[in-house]
Amino acid sequence: MKHYKSLIELHQGNGFPPPENPMFSIYQCNHQCSIGDREFTSDFYMIGFKKIVAGQILYGRTKYDHQSGSMMFFKPNQLIEMKNLEFDEDGFLIFIHTDYLNGHSLHDSIKKYHYFDYETNEALHLSPNEEKIAWELYHKIETEYRNNQDEYSRELILANVDTLLKYSQRFYKRQFLNRTEISGKTVTRFNQEIDTYVASGLLASRGLPSVHYLAEKLNLSAGYLSDILKQESGKTALEHIHIYLISEAKNRLIGQDRSVSEIAYALGFENLSYFSRLFKKEVGISPNMFKKQLLN
Repeated sequence: MKHYKSLIELHQGNGFPPPENPMFSIYQCNHQCSIGDREFTSDFYMIGFKKIVAGQILYGRTKYDHQSGSMMFFKPNQLIEMKNLEFDEDGFLIFIHTDYLNGHSLHDSIKKYHYFDYETNEALHLSPNEEKIAWELYHKIETEYRNNQDEYSRELILANVDTLLKYSQRFYKRQFLNRTEISGKTVTRFNQEIDTYVASGLLASRGLPSVHYLAEKLNLSAGYLSDILKQESGKTALEHIHIYLISEAKNRLIGQDRSVSEIAYALGFENLSYFSRLFKKEVGISPNMFKKQLLN
């Protein structure tokens, strides 16, 4: 497996022209827009736009969905493999070394874009108008990149990268809504998976269900699941798990002659104080107080 530490190494290894900047580079491509046919990792953020008509991309050993008009986002130190790719029309690649972001607000804010964590069936599919916006921003970045870079170049380049990321967030939200109309409410499917988990007795044997476990059951990555749930309901996957379990806790506190600690442990909570804090946050009072009110 190949690990690219420098952009110079990546460009040389794939027949790209030498980068204008050792920490930031771009590459506009036509039929050749791939980075080899072997597994690799890197120290870069990578943003790509390409209409792929054949082949596949593996991200974290998971097939990446890349229908026509797709943007793809990869973060540093993730396993990537591009196999037998064939392309239609022009595309572009943007490479950002992690050190290029040091001291800039994007160093932290780029981490809030969860689509860098998306893995399966989650590439960004662009409409013709969205493609136009992506290309306009790429050309703005290209203008600064090709120009004799000075003390303003980095700030202007990263400002346009940030704008591209913000637009991508907007486009993903549009995609969430479109896919929701086709596939049905994710919230409903998510709660059904929790129902199945509880009914199967897994709370007792495995403890609380994790977001990753439930996402896998829905054939989604954890980041994508949380984002689409947030779009549909205003709450993340973890918040939905908490709401479900507290609702179940209230039901058991009402209907069962068991102590608060027994119910907490039966629901998969290993820490009673954590359960109590979560219950109070959701209900407004402690589980002990809730139970006392019922008895009175």
